[in-house]
Amino acid sequence: MPVLNWIGKPAVVTHHKEVPYRLLEPVPELSCGDVDSGNVIVQGDNLDALKALLPRYAGQVKCIYIDPPYNTGNEGWAYNDNVNSPEIRRWLGEVVGKEGETLDRHDRWLCMMYPRLVLLKKFLRDDGAIFVSIDDNEVANLRLLMDEVFGPTNFIATVMWQKKYAVANDHKTIAPMHDFVLVYQRSPRWQRNLLPRGEEKDGQYKYEDRKGQFRNSDYTCNKTAEERPNLYYAITNPNTGDKIWPKRTRVWAYSQEEHQRHISESLIYWGKDGRGKVPAYKRYKHALRNADGVVPQTIWHHEFAGHTDGSRKELREVLHDVPSVSDFSTPKPSLLIQRILQIASDKDSLILDSFAGSGTTGQAVLKQNAEDGGSRRFILVEMDQGIAGNVTAERVKRVARGYTNTKGEHVPGLGGGFQYCKLSKDPLFTADGQIREDVTFSQLAEFVWFSETGTGFKQKDKSPMLGVHKGRAIYLLYNGILGDKSVSGGNVLTGPVLDLLPPHDGARVIYAAACRLSTPRLNREGIVFKQTPYALDVSP
Repeated sequence: MPVLNWIGKPAVVTHHKEVPYRLLEPVPELSCGDVDSGNVIVQGDNLDALKALLPRYAGQVKCIYIDPPYNTGNEGWAYNDNVNSPEIRRWLGEVVGKEGETLDRHDRWLCMMYPRLVLLKKFLRDDGAIFVSIDDNEVANLRLLMDEVFGPTNFIATVMWQKKYAVANDHKTIAPMHDFVLVYQRSPRWQRNLLPRGEEKDGQYKYEDRKGQFRNSDYTCNKTAEERPNLYYAITNPNTGDKIWPKRTRVWAYSQEEHQRHISESLIYWGKDGRGKVPAYKRYKHALRNADGVVPQTIWHHEFAGHTDGSRKELREVLHDVPSVSDFSTPKPSLLIQRILQIASDKDSLILDSFAGSGTTGQAVLKQNAEDGGSRRFILVEMDQGIAGNVTAERVKRVARGYTNTKGEHVPGLGGGFQYCKLSKDPLFTADGQIREDVTFSQLAEFVWFSETGTGFKQKDKSPMLGVHKGRAIYLLYNGILGDKSVSGGNVLTGPVLDLLPPHDGARVIYAAACRLSTPRLNREGIVFKQTPYALDVSP
């Protein structure tokens, strides 16, 4: 397999492991509706945010969509089109070192993308998939990068999306009319959905007889009489008696035996009056293998998935009174994201977008839920504080609650809510490896569970036993969670505490985590332990 190398790669290949765990700090004044709805908007660098979200959501995301910087080199649009923003340059200096100051823009882009893709992969369920928008500037590099992170056998497709419907006549070379969407699965367990058929597809079945609705299909094929002499024969119209021969350059598509079967099954159409000059094959709607939907294709026209002109208008309709909206020259249409959701999500799926920008993914999730009665949830991450609060969150809030459009008309809300969070300034662990003093049980429980299982923590109840994973029970004994700090209160391993563990397939290996506690005392025979910075491994 070809391997992509670039300046700075050695510094970022394992950098995701060095990113510290930060805490998610709710911001009530920027949240909307039910904060327990499962929808989350996080403001902060997406590398730090992804690391902070992992303990809660690892292995739980069904569909990831990201619209990363296209890296066009356009310095006038620092947010979306290049990696020369102060935040990225600062990050490169810290991670890559002095070499990062003089990197080619493609090297900088690859350095930025690699650790983020590695972390994104950890969020996906085994039956999940990731969709990445990109254009010609980095599509070749991205394909090789995705092959390296996700594996070449997990490549699904490169979708061509027609982003424009009108040609720019002033373009100096060849006018670009499309973007790409690269699609990779997490594993072969991923299965795509069928797309809704739509009125256009159903409208093709405009004829009907006693067997049901059907459409006409060409009775010839692209073969010559010399190539397929058995397909060059005369067909008789039973209504007129006329004998009809195909062209020698385009013979019938069916053998004489197949044609006789079509006659016996009334599968040949001779026009409304039955006197047609050419036969047609009847294709019945009910006989379709995929009668309930359409197989997704790799070419998405603007009528199917929207275009950038429409997406700008869509954004202004919601946020027409927000000045910074004019800075978004290339937002994605919500219809594009809805098509992805229709292909790659279930009605109760978790959706992640770590380059949230104007919040299109949030709007698309709410729209799709409203259309099919789903309960999908979203996680959006936006780096820029001003954009995250004034655009991303504000757009989703108005779409959820309702808003007044540019014509002064009220647009009803789609329902839903979200919790807005920022990242803690200080990480979970201090420089000397100690757990920060203000951490809560829930925050520490997420981290401990993820560290020991590699999966997201789902339990809501405060219990010293976090759960059982592969025959191992995991305990967090922390700050008197059982109600007091006595020997039997839950901060130390004692018989009463261990008795809380229900029988589980004979599992006797217990993992416990302790923090700022007295030395654990054990009163059950045969148990030994070793202390680690945050965990206590207890084995029979």
